[in-house]
Amino acid sequence: MKITKEMEINECLKMYPQTKRIFTKYNMGCLGCMGATAESIEIGALMHGLDINEILNELNKIVENQPLKTN
Repeated sequence: MKITKEMEINECLKMYPQTKRIFTKYNMGCLGCMGATAESIEIGALMHGLDINEILNELNKIVENQPLKTN
């Protein structure tokens, strides 16, 4: 499954825990805040003044060929 800009940050983290590295790299400290449960990756990037395409590329690269966590 490809990570998209519409995906909620928390949903992405639940499905692919290894993506935490990318969010941390970009200082998206919203990982523990309420915004992560309702905020899309795109909105999070916008709020931090980041390039959504760059983040999506890195997120998808890190999960490429990785199993999807279903629990």
